Amino acid sequence: MRRGFTLIEVMIVIAIVLALTGLIGVAVFSRRDDAKKDTAKIELNTLKSALNMFRADFDRWPTDGEGVKVLWDKTVLDAESEADKGKWKSAYLTDPKPMDMWGSPWGYRQKGEHGDEAKYDLWSYGPDKQDGTEDDITSWSTAPNGEGPMEEAPPSSSGKSNSPPR
Repeated sequence: MRRGFTLIEVMIVIAIVLALTGLIGVAVFSRRDDAKKDTAKIELNTLKSALNMFRADFDRWPTDGEGVKVLWDKTVLDAESEADKGKWKSAYLTDPKPMDMWGSPWGYRQKGEHGDEAKYDLWSYGPDKQDGTEDDITSWSTAPNGEGPMEEAPPSSSGKSNSPPR
């Protein structure tokens, strides 16, 4: 009568456990990347809402110099008069978001070059931190049906700085 397991049986069990762990790990890490992209889209929409509130108060979009930083920092406001300074009531964002999920500054341009030219452009360079690649996340829609922000490359041919001030 035999007691215990042979070395071959133990190695087979270990190989099965490692294979299952590898499959689960790949699935979890791919979902983590998708979750970061989804979180960046949510943050982009939060910035868009704050920009709309700023527009309602000042009757203009933030300048390129002010960028998105003006949504939480009054000191960067390019106020031309005391009346403009008085319009800034409180932070439009209580939680500053100077960087996207991957540590890059949000791209912002006061004069939009996509869709509605009277509206701003706002974007993230995405996980690869490269301008003009497929993983960029933008405020303008490129979908044929015009639905919501799509992932597209931001423009860089204008010669203006794409980064908000620090």
